[in-house]
Amino acid sequence: MANEQPKAEYWDDRGGNPVDWPESAGSHLLAEVRFWTRIMREHAMFIKLGLPFDRPDLIREAQALEQRLLDLEERVNRATVLDPNLLATLRQVVADLIDFKYRLLRLMLQSQLRPALLPLLIDHITREAVHFLTRLQMVIELPPEETHRFRAIMRRAVFWMRIMKEHVEFIIHLLDPSERALIAQAEEFLRTFTRLFQTAMDLESMSEARPESFNTVARFLDEAIARTTELRDFKAAAHELLLMSQILSTVSTPVIADHLRREADRALLELRALRDRIRVEKPLIEPSVHVGVKPSDMR
Repeated sequence: MANEQPKAEYWDDRGGNPVDWPESAGSHLLAEVRFWTRIMREHAMFIKLGLPFDRPDLIREAQALEQRLLDLEERVNRATVLDPNLLATLRQVVADLIDFKYRLLRLMLQSQLRPALLPLLIDHITREAVHFLTRLQMVIELPPEETHRFRAIMRRAVFWMRIMKEHVEFIIHLLDPSERALIAQAEEFLRTFTRLFQTAMDLESMSEARPESFNTVARFLDEAIARTTELRDFKAAAHELLLMSQILSTVSTPVIADHLRREADRALLELRALRDRIRVEKPLIEPSVHVGVKPSDMR
Protein backbone atom coordinates (compact mmCIF):
# COMPACT_ATOMS: atom_id res chain seq x y z
CA MET A 1 0.00 0.00 0.00
CA ALA A 2 1.36 3.41 -0.92
CA ASN A 3 1.90 5.79 1.98
CA GLU A 4 2.54 8.93 -0.02
CA GLN A 5 -0.09 11.62 -0.18
CA PRO A 6 -2.12 11.68 -3.40
CA LYS A 7 -1.39 14.57 -5.71
CA ALA A 8 -4.06 17.23 -5.40
CA GLU A 9 -5.18 19.56 -8.17
CA TYR A 10 -5.36 22.87 -6.34
CA TRP A 11 -6.56 26.29 -7.48
CA ASP A 12 -9.04 24.64 -9.83
CA ASP A 13 -12.33 25.87 -11.23
CA ARG A 14 -14.55 23.23 -9.70
CA GLY A 15 -17.54 24.66 -7.91
CA GLY A 16 -21.19 24.21 -7.13
CA ASN A 17 -23.21 23.43 -4.04
CA PRO A 18 -22.01 20.14 -2.50
CA VAL A 19 -25.30 19.72 -0.64
CA ASP A 20 -27.00 19.02 -3.99
CA TRP A 21 -25.69 15.50 -4.41
CA PRO A 22 -25.41 14.40 -8.06
CA GLU A 23 -27.16 11.16 -7.04
CA SER A 24 -30.24 13.02 -5.85
CA ALA A 25 -32.13 13.13 -9.12
CA GLY A 26 -33.23 11.07 -12.08
CA SER A 27 -31.27 8.00 -13.11
CA HIS A 28 -28.60 8.68 -10.49
CA LEU A 29 -31.13 8.27 -7.68
CA LEU A 30 -32.52 5.11 -9.27
CA ALA A 31 -29.00 3.65 -9.46
CA GLU A 32 -28.48 4.45 -5.78
CA VAL A 33 -31.77 2.79 -4.84
CA ARG A 34 -30.86 -0.30 -6.87
CA PHE A 35 -27.51 -0.46 -5.11
CA TRP A 36 -28.92 -0.21 -1.58
CA THR A 37 -31.85 -2.53 -2.24
CA ARG A 38 -29.42 -5.28 -3.23
CA ILE A 39 -27.27 -4.53 -0.20
CA MET A 40 -30.30 -4.79 2.11
CA ARG A 41 -31.33 -8.11 0.54
CA GLU A 42 -27.84 -9.48 1.13
CA HIS A 43 -27.94 -8.26 4.73
CA ALA A 44 -31.04 -10.38 5.29
CA MET A 45 -29.28 -13.35 3.70
CA PHE A 46 -26.15 -12.92 5.87
CA ILE A 47 -28.30 -12.72 9.00
CA LYS A 48 -30.19 -15.87 7.99
CA LEU A 49 -26.89 -17.74 7.53
CA GLY A 50 -25.60 -16.62 10.92
CA LEU A 51 -28.63 -17.34 13.10
CA PRO A 52 -28.57 -20.39 15.42
CA PHE A 53 -30.60 -23.44 14.38
CA ASP A 54 -32.60 -23.34 17.63
CA ARG A 55 -34.24 -20.05 16.58
CA PRO A 56 -36.29 -21.13 13.54
CA ASP A 57 -38.64 -18.19 14.16
CA LEU A 58 -35.86 -15.68 13.54
CA ILE A 59 -34.57 -17.67 10.56
CA ARG A 60 -38.04 -17.62 9.02
CA GLU A 61 -38.30 -13.88 9.61
CA ALA A 62 -34.92 -13.30 7.95
CA GLN A 63 -35.98 -15.47 5.01
CA ALA A 64 -39.23 -13.55 4.63
CA LEU A 65 -37.37 -10.23 4.61
CA GLU A 66 -34.89 -11.59 2.10
CA GLN A 67 -37.75 -12.63 -0.19
CA ARG A 68 -39.52 -9.28 0.14
CA LEU A 69 -36.29 -7.48 -0.73
CA LEU A 70 -35.64 -9.83 -3.65
CA ASP A 71 -39.08 -9.04 -5.04
CA LEU A 72 -38.40 -5.33 -4.57
CA GLU A 73 -34.97 -5.65 -6.16
CA GLU A 74 -36.58 -7.13 -9.28
CA ARG A 75 -39.15 -4.30 -9.35
CA VAL A 76 -36.49 -1.62 -8.92
CA ASN A 77 -34.33 -3.15 -11.65
CA ARG A 78 -37.28 -3.02 -14.06
CA ALA A 79 -38.33 0.49 -13.07
CA THR A 80 -37.44 3.60 -15.05
CA VAL A 81 -38.71 6.00 -12.37
CA LEU A 82 -39.40 5.80 -8.64
CA ASP A 83 -43.19 6.03 -8.55
CA PRO A 84 -44.90 6.80 -5.20
CA ASN A 85 -46.13 3.22 -4.75
CA LEU A 86 -42.69 1.70 -5.22
CA LEU A 87 -41.12 4.31 -2.97
CA ALA A 88 -43.66 3.66 -0.20
CA THR A 89 -43.10 -0.10 -0.44
CA LEU A 90 -39.34 0.36 -0.28
CA ARG A 91 -39.58 2.56 2.79
CA GLN A 92 -41.84 0.07 4.59
CA VAL A 93 -39.63 -2.95 3.89
CA VAL A 94 -36.44 -1.11 4.88
CA ALA A 95 -38.14 0.10 8.06
CA ASP A 96 -39.16 -3.49 8.86
CA LEU A 97 -35.59 -4.64 8.23
CA ILE A 98 -34.23 -1.96 10.57
CA ASP A 99 -36.67 -3.07 13.28
CA PHE A 100 -35.57 -6.69 12.83
CA LYS A 101 -31.90 -5.78 13.07
CA TYR A 102 -32.45 -3.72 16.20
CA ARG A 103 -34.35 -6.59 17.83
CA LEU A 104 -31.53 -9.00 17.03
CA LEU A 105 -28.93 -6.62 18.43
CA ARG A 106 -31.00 -6.07 21.57
CA LEU A 107 -31.26 -9.84 22.12
CA MET A 108 -27.50 -10.20 21.62
CA LEU A 109 -26.67 -7.40 24.05
CA GLN A 110 -29.00 -8.95 26.63
CA SER A 111 -27.27 -12.36 26.18
CA GLN A 112 -30.52 -13.87 24.88
CA LEU A 113 -29.16 -14.72 21.43
CA ARG A 114 -25.74 -16.00 20.39
CA PRO A 115 -25.60 -16.14 16.60
CA ALA A 116 -22.48 -16.50 14.46
CA LEU A 117 -22.69 -12.75 13.96
CA LEU A 118 -20.75 -9.99 15.70
CA PRO A 119 -22.81 -7.37 17.56
CA LEU A 120 -20.82 -4.65 15.79
CA LEU A 121 -21.72 -6.23 12.46
CA ILE A 122 -25.43 -5.98 13.26
CA ASP A 123 -24.94 -2.39 14.39
CA HIS A 124 -22.97 -1.71 11.18
CA ILE A 125 -25.62 -3.05 8.80
CA THR A 126 -28.36 -1.31 10.80
CA ARG A 127 -26.61 2.02 10.29
CA GLU A 128 -26.46 1.31 6.57
CA ALA A 129 -30.18 0.56 6.51
CA VAL A 130 -30.95 3.76 8.42
CA HIS A 131 -28.80 5.66 5.91
CA PHE A 132 -30.80 4.15 3.03
CA LEU A 133 -34.13 4.95 4.67
CA THR A 134 -32.98 8.53 5.19
CA ARG A 135 -32.04 8.78 1.52
CA LEU A 136 -35.49 7.49 0.55
CA GLN A 137 -37.07 10.08 2.82
CA MET A 138 -35.06 12.83 1.11
CA VAL A 139 -36.80 11.96 -2.17
CA ILE A 140 -40.01 13.50 -0.86
CA GLU A 141 -38.54 15.94 1.68
CA LEU A 142 -35.87 18.49 0.83
CA PRO A 143 -32.83 18.51 3.16
CA PRO A 144 -32.89 21.24 5.81
CA GLU A 145 -31.85 24.60 4.37
CA GLU A 146 -29.60 25.31 7.33
CA THR A 147 -27.35 22.35 6.46
CA HIS A 148 -24.00 23.94 5.70
CA ARG A 149 -22.22 22.61 2.62
CA PHE A 150 -18.96 21.57 4.29
CA ARG A 151 -20.85 20.03 7.21
CA ALA A 152 -22.93 18.05 4.71
CA ILE A 153 -19.80 16.91 2.86
CA MET A 154 -18.01 15.79 6.00
CA ARG A 155 -21.10 14.06 7.39
CA ARG A 156 -21.09 11.86 4.29
CA ALA A 157 -17.31 11.34 4.57
CA VAL A 158 -17.63 10.32 8.24
CA PHE A 159 -20.27 7.77 7.26
CA TRP A 160 -18.08 6.14 4.59
CA MET A 161 -14.80 6.25 6.53
CA ARG A 162 -16.47 4.47 9.45
CA ILE A 163 -17.97 1.88 7.10
CA MET A 164 -14.60 1.22 5.47
CA LYS A 165 -12.82 1.02 8.84
CA GLU A 166 -15.31 -1.53 10.15
CA HIS A 167 -15.08 -3.56 6.94
CA VAL A 168 -11.38 -4.03 7.64
CA GLU A 169 -12.10 -5.03 11.24
CA PHE A 170 -14.56 -7.68 10.04
CA ILE A 171 -12.08 -8.97 7.44
CA ILE A 172 -9.40 -9.44 10.11
CA HIS A 173 -11.82 -11.48 12.24
CA LEU A 174 -12.87 -13.62 9.28
CA LEU A 175 -9.36 -14.57 8.14
CA ASP A 176 -7.68 -17.73 9.43
CA PRO A 177 -4.68 -16.90 11.69
CA SER A 178 -2.41 -18.66 9.19
CA GLU A 179 -3.20 -15.98 6.58
CA ARG A 180 -0.49 -13.76 8.04
CA ALA A 181 0.28 -11.78 4.89
CA LEU A 182 -3.37 -10.85 4.33
CA ILE A 183 -3.86 -10.05 8.01
CA ALA A 184 -0.80 -7.77 7.93
CA GLN A 185 -2.22 -5.93 4.92
CA ALA A 186 -5.59 -5.62 6.62
CA GLU A 187 -4.01 -4.29 9.81
CA GLU A 188 -2.26 -1.57 7.82
CA PHE A 189 -5.58 -0.64 6.24
CA LEU A 190 -7.13 -0.54 9.71
CA ARG A 191 -4.54 1.97 10.91
CA THR A 192 -5.15 4.08 7.82
CA PHE A 193 -8.95 4.13 8.03
CA THR A 194 -8.99 4.63 11.80
CA ARG A 195 -6.95 7.78 11.19
CA LEU A 196 -9.18 8.89 8.31
CA PHE A 197 -12.33 8.30 10.35
CA GLN A 198 -10.98 10.33 13.26
CA THR A 199 -9.89 13.14 10.94
CA ALA A 200 -13.26 13.16 9.21
CA MET A 201 -15.01 13.58 12.57
CA ASP A 202 -12.66 16.46 13.44
CA LEU A 203 -13.33 18.22 10.13
CA GLU A 204 -17.07 17.70 10.48
CA SER A 205 -16.95 19.32 13.92
CA MET A 206 -14.88 22.23 12.58
CA SER A 207 -17.43 22.73 9.82
CA GLU A 208 -19.89 23.88 12.49
CA ALA A 209 -18.10 27.25 12.16
CA ARG A 210 -19.71 27.48 8.68
CA PRO A 211 -16.57 28.53 6.74
CA GLU A 212 -17.04 29.88 3.23
CA SER A 213 -13.94 27.97 2.12
CA PHE A 214 -12.22 24.95 3.72
CA ASN A 215 -9.34 23.74 1.56
CA THR A 216 -8.36 21.03 4.03
CA VAL A 217 -11.59 19.21 3.20
CA ALA A 218 -10.45 18.93 -0.44
CA ARG A 219 -7.07 17.55 0.64
CA PHE A 220 -8.78 15.08 2.97
CA LEU A 221 -11.09 13.83 0.23
CA ASP A 222 -8.13 13.40 -2.12
CA GLU A 223 -6.49 11.06 0.37
CA ALA A 224 -9.74 9.31 1.28
CA ILE A 225 -10.33 8.54 -2.40
CA ALA A 226 -6.79 7.23 -2.88
CA ARG A 227 -6.88 5.00 0.20
CA THR A 228 -10.40 3.73 -0.51
CA THR A 229 -9.29 2.79 -4.03
CA GLU A 230 -6.51 0.68 -2.52
CA LEU A 231 -8.93 -0.97 -0.11
CA ARG A 232 -11.38 -1.67 -2.92
CA ASP A 233 -8.61 -3.43 -4.88
CA PHE A 234 -7.71 -5.47 -1.79
CA LYS A 235 -11.34 -6.57 -1.39
CA ALA A 236 -11.58 -7.47 -5.08
CA ALA A 237 -8.43 -9.60 -4.81
CA ALA A 238 -9.81 -11.34 -1.70
CA HIS A 239 -13.02 -12.09 -3.59
CA GLU A 240 -11.07 -13.72 -6.41
CA LEU A 241 -9.09 -15.83 -3.93
CA LEU A 242 -12.32 -16.99 -2.30
CA LEU A 243 -13.80 -17.95 -5.66
CA MET A 244 -10.71 -20.08 -6.36
CA SER A 245 -10.69 -21.56 -2.83
CA GLN A 246 -7.21 -20.13 -2.27
CA ILE A 247 -7.88 -18.39 1.03
CA LEU A 248 -8.51 -19.79 4.52
CA SER A 249 -11.31 -18.06 6.39
CA THR A 250 -14.67 -18.44 8.06
CA VAL A 251 -16.41 -16.61 5.20
CA SER A 252 -19.58 -18.57 4.49
CA THR A 253 -19.97 -17.35 0.91
CA PRO A 254 -17.82 -15.33 -1.54
CA VAL A 255 -20.81 -13.01 -1.88
CA ILE A 256 -19.64 -11.38 1.37
CA ALA A 257 -16.33 -10.27 -0.17
CA ASP A 258 -18.09 -9.03 -3.30
CA HIS A 259 -20.60 -7.21 -1.09
CA LEU A 260 -17.75 -5.37 0.67
CA ARG A 261 -16.10 -4.54 -2.67
CA ARG A 262 -19.34 -3.09 -4.06
CA GLU A 263 -19.74 -0.88 -1.00
CA ALA A 264 -16.20 0.43 -1.54
CA ASP A 265 -17.12 1.19 -5.15
CA ARG A 266 -20.17 3.12 -3.92
CA ALA A 267 -18.04 5.02 -1.41
CA LEU A 268 -15.64 6.00 -4.20
CA LEU A 269 -18.49 7.17 -6.40
CA GLU A 270 -19.86 9.42 -3.68
CA LEU A 271 -16.48 10.69 -2.44
CA ARG A 272 -15.47 11.65 -5.98
CA ALA A 273 -18.79 13.41 -6.48
CA LEU A 274 -18.21 15.39 -3.28
CA ARG A 275 -14.67 16.30 -4.31
CA ASP A 276 -15.82 17.48 -7.72
CA ARG A 277 -18.20 19.94 -6.05
CA ILE A 278 -15.47 21.69 -4.06
CA ARG A 279 -13.61 24.69 -5.37
CA VAL A 280 -10.25 25.13 -3.65
CA GLU A 281 -9.70 28.79 -2.89
CA LYS A 282 -6.39 30.63 -2.87
CA PRO A 283 -5.55 31.97 0.60
CA LEU A 284 -6.44 35.60 1.20
CA ILE A 285 -3.25 36.01 3.22
CA GLU A 286 -0.10 34.87 1.46
CA PRO A 287 1.94 32.35 3.48
CA SER A 288 5.04 34.53 3.09
CA VAL A 289 3.47 37.10 5.43
CA HIS A 290 3.73 34.61 8.31
CA VAL A 291 6.32 32.05 7.29
CA GLY A 292 10.01 32.76 7.67
CA VAL A 293 9.64 36.08 9.47
CA LYS A 294 12.47 36.63 11.94
CA PRO A 295 11.83 38.32 15.29
CA SER A 296 14.35 41.01 14.33
CA ASP A 297 12.29 41.83 11.24
CA MET A 298 9.31 42.69 13.42
CA ARG A 299 11.11 45.37 15.47
